[in-house]
Amino acid sequence: MDNLSGLLKVRVKRGLDLAVRDINDSDPYVVIKMGDHLWQKLKTRVVNNDINPVWDEELTLAVEDPNLPIKLTVYDSDLFSMDDPMGDVEFDLKSFLEAMKMPRLERHPNGTLLKRIQPSRTNSLAEESCIIWKDNKVLQDLSFRLRHVESGEVEIQLSWEHLPGSKGF
Repeated sequence: MDNLSGLLKVRVKRGLDLAVRDINDSDPYVVIKMGDHLWQKLKTRVVNNDINPVWDEELTLAVEDPNLPIKLTVYDSDLFSMDDPMGDVEFDLKSFLEAMKMPRLERHPNGTLLKRIQPSRTNSLAEESCIIWKDNKVLQDLSFRLRHVESGEVEIQLSWEHLPGSKGF
């Protein structure tokens, strides 16, 4: 617990226009990994026969080093063979953490826009990402265009939970 900076909550919302890996569709699930620790590898449930799945699941990563990148990979679940990769994206928490360090956040009205991040070749964003102050939390909505695949996007939302006695970031 002494090494932890806090908990990163990743709400995996949905996938859009994911690649077909079976005959007419796919059975996708998402794996999120931070660093090389196997215990930091979390996954959503499988949504059968759907290239536009809705997961709406919250996965929680215990963050020791907030500078480590996070890798999100979509797979197609297969019963009789290895699961097929359906694309991935790697992202960092730099902008999110900068927004969290802003002074006197609690004085901002609910719904205040703290920062906008525009899509670029280096960040894999499919559209503008907004970091907002809502319900006494910093939230970031992200829509990523998956790499290493012919099509697909994944939408997630980030939030942070401080732990008593944590080292912070």
